[in-house]
Amino acid sequence: MTIHKEGTATITITFAVLAALCAVTFYAFGQGAASYAMLAACAVILGFVVRFFRVPYRPRLRDEEAVFSPCDGKVVAIAEVFEPEYLRASCRQVSIFMSPNNVHVNLYPVSGVVEYAKYHPGKYLVAWHPKSSTKNERTTVVVHTGRHKILCRQIAGAVARRIVCYARQGAAVEQNAQMGFIKFGSRVDVFLPLSAEVKVALGQRVWGAQTVLAKFEDSTVAV
Repeated sequence: MTIHKEGTATITITFAVLAALCAVTFYAFGQGAASYAMLAACAVILGFVVRFFRVPYRPRLRDEEAVFSPCDGKVVAIAEVFEPEYLRASCRQVSIFMSPNNVHVNLYPVSGVVEYAKYHPGKYLVAWHPKSSTKNERTTVVVHTGRHKILCRQIAGAVARRIVCYARQGAAVEQNAQMGFIKFGSRVDVFLPLSAEVKVALGQRVWGAQTVLAKFEDSTVAV
């Protein structure tokens, strides 16, 4: 397991603030119960922040006929919808909610060429709100596999206020490579062609780079 580069500044600032808080507490109260309670609380907070930016080792799977989950979390919506921003067609939408306890690395669900990548400023409704997909701060990425266009949307939530996206239009990307990072809880929507067979169920827990969201045919290769 490693710590994601997006966490470097946050962890450093958190450590400095907590260290200063502990120093002030010990200066004011000495080596008493209050000071040690503050030290313990700060250690827990720092541990949570460090853990949030963890990147666990996972074998990368590759399957040209599969769409992998772009993140860890829970499936909160599966529906046929009209996607108006870029695809402008009826699609199968699969939405995954990430709690602050989940790994927050976002991955490309398929290999191909980034055909579209756009950041949208917006609101910070709770991530499971139906309108968060179109009203919240978000980044939309479309990858063309050569046969299919898969749209992946990173959505900020009530807590998450920082979306990082590495996608650049025209770039070739690999399935399950890093697409970005969302800080402190949010949601990712995946829009699939109606011909794709969804392989997950509502309420199911999924893992990035490991869980197949949908498939067109069978042929998985582990690398």
